[in-house]
Amino acid sequence: MGNPKHTEVSVARQSPQRPDADEPELDDTTGAAEPDETEETDRPSASIDRSLWDELRIDPVEIALPAGTGFTLRAYRPASSLTPTDVTERDQDDPFLARRQAIEEEEDDETVVILDEELAGEFAAEDEDEESTRRRRDGAADTDDESDESDEAVTDEADEADDEEVPVFLSNQGKLLLFKTPESLVSFIRSGAPNDLSQLDSWNELSERVEPADIAPLDEDTYELDLVVENLRGGHDTWDSTLLIEAGEVARDLSYALRLPAVLDMLSAGSSLDDLDEALRATANGGIGAFMGRRRLKKIGAQTASLGWRTIVGKISAVVDWRD
Repeated sequence: MGNPKHTEVSVARQSPQRPDADEPELDDTTGAAEPDETEETDRPSASIDRSLWDELRIDPVEIALPAGTGFTLRAYRPASSLTPTDVTERDQDDPFLARRQAIEEEEDDETVVILDEELAGEFAAEDEDEESTRRRRDGAADTDDESDESDEAVTDEADEADDEEVPVFLSNQGKLLLFKTPESLVSFIRSGAPNDLSQLDSWNELSERVEPADIAPLDEDTYELDLVVENLRGGHDTWDSTLLIEAGEVARDLSYALRLPAVLDMLSAGSSLDDLDEALRATANGGIGAFMGRRRLKKIGAQTASLGWRTIVGKISAVVDWRD
């Protein structure tokens, strides 16, 4: 699943069963009992004004992790218009990552062999003869045409990648900023502190207009990563498609925006967790696809899935900067 922003599958959440609120309780002497003022009554919630977020193309997001629940912001913009978060300082703080990078750099180093001029000349002459023979056999013109077409294809792919909208979060130096309350999030936005969203042209206007009451994420922007592992451990019959699909969405977004290649690999097309995601989407969509999706789910090991997601949640949690 190459695109960090995937099509969301709309699945109705089942609300818990409640007693009939429309039937008043009867009192032996007075008939219908007066409602207790201290009790919460079911009232339709006031509609949230989304005009600010729709206009500025930034959304409040709520993420629950094992360490707690916090608010942050997310936006989608063309890749060519964004500067990726700088993870240099974050990676230096991770001794295991630093050691792995050092090993990779050593493996990438090329050994340079210095030859004397006479021997080097012989090798150069042999290379020229071989190249001349190859060009005569294959046809220099055909080779050039193919090379031009290949270059054009690479350029087109690069242009498409630059135009693709990718996620960016309220983060700084590779750390996701999570706030325990809407008030603390708004205070940070107004503070002018450095962060990766400040590069957006709508950021200054947001800092001037946002209020704590505006920090009210939609259901589709609320993610419960703290429940994923436990749900998977329960076995195939208890798996919550909505919970797991939404977790996959935000995990891909976070791993891309925060530059977590290990998490991206675990969720990449063809991986076992991507197979899980595809099967869950098939079951949620209904029809004959749902039947096939359920068959595919039965082939996915619950233990493997839960261990994989535990790793993902752990890696995301490790790059969170909690703010009160």
